[in-house]
Parts: sequence; structure tokens; C-alpha cells
Amino acid sequence: MMIWVNGELRDADDARVSVLDHGLTVGDGVFETVKTVGGRPFALTRHLDRLTRSARGLGLPDPDHEEIRRAARAVIDATPLPLGRLRITFTGGISPLGSDRGDSAPGLVVALGEVGRRPDSTAVITVPWTRNEHSAVAGLKTTSYAENVVALARARDRGASEALFTNTAGQLCEGTGSNVFVVIDGQIHTPPLASGCLAGITRALAVEWTGAQETELTPEVLGRAEEIFLTSTTRDIQAVHRVDDRELPGAPGPVTAKAMRVFDERAGDDLDP
Repeated sequence: MMIWVNGELRDADDARVSVLDHGLTVGDGVFETVKTVGGRPFALTRHLDRLTRSARGLGLPDPDHEEIRRAARAVIDATPLPLGRLRITFTGGISPLGSDRGDSAPGLVVALGEVGRRPDSTAVITVPWTRNEHSAVAGLKTTSYAENVVALARARDRGASEALFTNTAGQLCEGTGSNVFVVIDGQIHTPPLASGCLAGITRALAVEWTGAQETELTPEVLGRAEEIFLTSTTRDIQAVHRVDDRELPGAPGPVTAKAMRVFDERAGDDLDP
């Protein structure tokens, strides 16, 4: 595997960043995960735009989109994969040992790993921890993911692939790395961005292509929704067949199955929608 590190393509065994990089010491960084299909990145422009919004939210300089495109092309060409996960990480660079940021240039790492096609349905759990919709980093895709690591570990222990959070107002928010949708009376709903959830790229496309409504939802909706599904870069649209102890037999249901077909068709027609 070849990895782009701060302007150079390096072998994975020789791909290193400084131990003083602010992304490592305090999580001062942002990132994007981009799906690649047959050596071509999906929705790269949208991902780069969100990377810039996240960087600005942290006070980092704007990432150089053309450099990132060159880096992405280099690692994709060096590691041909039928289906891949392209990880773009942009950090505060070498800084003092503390929260203050230094004067060095930002760090950029671009890597590619192989992924398999996700199952059509999965199990999820809810967790007692909350997202803070009023946080300074609410809605930003930062490298500070420890909370997600803890929640996802709990999900794995309970035979699930995702954990769902509420926010401080008690509203349904998001998963550790996904957005959540529910079907009520045949209509698709998803929490609004004001809930503190990430503005997922797949979420935005699903809303656009299926007519889903942004709705404030309490977690009780998970107990009565006709169907539930998740969206993310590596899941696309994935049905939920179990949430906590509630089984949803027949998942994916008809509304979710249609959404999955529409997404596959539209995404296949345009790799940079």
C-alpha cells in the first residue's frame, strides 16, 4: 500500500508523521472518507467542500483541493481496488505540546484501503451518551473520534454494527459514522442538521433523491417506525433489521428497498453528483 504523506507518495512501512503533529496530540484535524469504485472516487467534490467547511470551523487554512485530487489519484493508481475507502486527513501540523497551534504548515495524509460490500441490513443499538448540538465542533468532521470508538465498541459487544446517539435536547441525532432515517406512514424522515448531526454526503444525496423530510425526532420513534435505515459513505443506504431488542422483520422494507435502488441507479449514473 502506498500512502500520500505531506507531498510525497510513500510505502506504508515508511509513511510517518511527526509525533508532534497536532492531529495526533490533541485531535486538531479534520478528515473525509470517500468511496472508490473501480478506481474512481465517488462524490469527491462534495467531500472536498465539506473538508473545507470542517477546516474553517477549526480555524485551519483551506485545504488545497487540487493537491488532494493529485494525492488521491496517486494512491488510487498505486493500489488498484474494486471497492475502496479513501481517507483524507488534514491536520494542524507540528505544534507545541498543548492546545495552542504552532506556525507550521498543515499536515495532509491520503490513504486507501479495501472494503467489502455491506450487507443489505444490519443491527444497531442506542447508547446513553449524547451529542452536544451546541458544541464548537458540532457538525464538523474532526479527528477527535474517541467518543465514537467507545460507542461503537459497545455496539460490537452487542452484536450490532452501529450505535445511535441522541443530543442534549433528547432528540435523535446520528450514529458514530452514519446518519439515521426512519419511515413513518410511508414517508422518510431524518433528523435536521440543527440536531448536531454531521451533514453526511450520502445523507444529503438520499434526501435529494428520495424526498426525505428533515424532522425533529425523539428516540421513541425507533420503537414505532415501520422501517429504519442508515446512510454513510461505505454503507450507501443500509436497512436496519434490529434496533436494541426490537426486530424489524423483512428488512429492507419496501420504502428502504426503493431508496436503495434509486441511490444505486443515481450514483451509478454520476460518480461526482
